[in-house]
Amino acid sequence: MKEVEKVGSIVCVGTGMTLGAHITPICRSHIEQADVVFTSAHPMIEQWVQTMNANVRTLQRLYAEGKDRRITYREMVDAMMTEVRAGKKVVGAFYGHPGVFAWSPHKVIEEARAEGYSAHMEAGVSAEDCLYAHLGIDPGRVGSQNFEASQFMFYQRNIDPSAYLILWQIAIAGDKSIKRFSTGKAYRQLLVELLNEYYPLEHKVALYECPTLAVEPPRIDWIPLKDFAEADISLITTMVIPPVKKMLKNQQILDRLSALDKKLQ
Repeated sequence: MKEVEKVGSIVCVGTGMTLGAHITPICRSHIEQADVVFTSAHPMIEQWVQTMNANVRTLQRLYAEGKDRRITYREMVDAMMTEVRAGKKVVGAFYGHPGVFAWSPHKVIEEARAEGYSAHMEAGVSAEDCLYAHLGIDPGRVGSQNFEASQFMFYQRNIDPSAYLILWQIAIAGDKSIKRFSTGKAYRQLLVELLNEYYPLEHKVALYECPTLAVEPPRIDWIPLKDFAEADISLITTMVIPPVKKMLKNQQILDRLSALDKKLQ
């Protein structure tokens, strides 16, 4: 008996960070040609996506205060896979880059491929991309370290204070329940104390937020590290910590490289 061809498919695309300004032509094309589009983004961006396709369904309704986000992410995957299995051409349109700080897009692609469906991801403009542009940072100059704030607190990480340190999702820093939309000052103070092992309390850090609308400026507030616990932050606030030390030369490797160079002369 001939196996029935699986015609369903899933593509996860990025809408970018700023409304209408960041989406790539290929991501737009996938949205326009889809049978059904699932969105997880800012409400204004979701409304904008609706102008590209008549069948758009929001995944944001699955979030709820006090609800384990792992349950929400699983429900997102199930909603998209239901339509894939029904033979639909499905698109998941996610805020920023669909593969950055996003469990569901990776998981739905993994499950779709495991079941024999066509599935892939298209890149989008992420918050990190915008951060480098707005703060004038070249990560290739002294290096850049990126951590989710809670993960940074839960595990022992080797931090290089001669490179930039970027901490994401600082509004929920220290949340072990995976149910909250924010923690609080006491939790943020613990983060300050941890960072103080590497940085002086007077060291200036930036609180960054990428604008949703092109007419809005980015938020870039420079504050001393010691003031972070009292700062006004939201779910989209990111902390950027500039280097506090100069890079130290690895003289042993430099000497060995010089020896190799001499052999080539």
